[in-house]
Amino acid sequence: MKPEDYTIRFYRKWQKPGNLVEFSVSYKESDLIVFAEKDLSDIAFSLLINCRKAIEKIIKNNPLFKTSLKPIHLETKNPYIRDIIRVSKQANVGPMAGVAGAVAQCVGESLLGFSKELIIENGGDIFINSSMDRVLMIYAGEESPFKDKLRIKLRGNNRPYGVCTSSKSIGHSLNFGNTDATVIIAESAISADIFATAISNMVKSVDDLENTVDYAKGIDCIKGGIIIIKEKAAAWGEIEFV
Repeated sequence: MKPEDYTIRFYRKWQKPGNLVEFSVSYKESDLIVFAEKDLSDIAFSLLINCRKAIEKIIKNNPLFKTSLKPIHLETKNPYIRDIIRVSKQANVGPMAGVAGAVAQCVGESLLGFSKELIIENGGDIFINSSMDRVLMIYAGEESPFKDKLRIKLRGNNRPYGVCTSSKSIGHSLNFGNTDATVIIAESAISADIFATAISNMVKSVDDLENTVDYAKGIDCIKGGIIIIKEKAAAWGEIEFV
């Protein structure tokens, strides 16, 4: 089997990429699956704690960060929190929409110093840096007609980016739309996470697909995406089905 034939699936339904070592690290609500060139569990765990503590400090000093469903104004030196605040304003959602992606990105960017081939999944939100193509199976739930049918190629370009999912029916994240899966590929995991939430929120029925895709096409940081709702699916941008 060629390396690009290995499949990566959301929500813990993974098949290990053949050239990488798999390990997991957990701290409080964050539960990461990591694929790297070697076992970096201890380092990843320390990084995860630091990332979580930074977010917890922000929440303690700014409770609206956790509770607001709209963008907030917040001054901070933390680059990940700054990105969350900036992108959530652009997407018109609350800052918590970007936390899972931020954790994956925070840990991932630091681990790149130890492993150039790196995939980190945090509850359906992925930070990836790879020199080879990877294949991602889109998981839309056990009842979806698209179950186990949609696979996309993630191009290996030696640049980190994010692939994140939001769903009304899967996972624990707050979602005001009705999509079975909204998958966004973006320049960063933070942007992918926030816009996956924002775009999923826009889709209440299949009639909303066209306008929502048009909106997503106008967001510069978004490279592509897929929206699945009931028996319909819409895709745009840098999406290559395999």
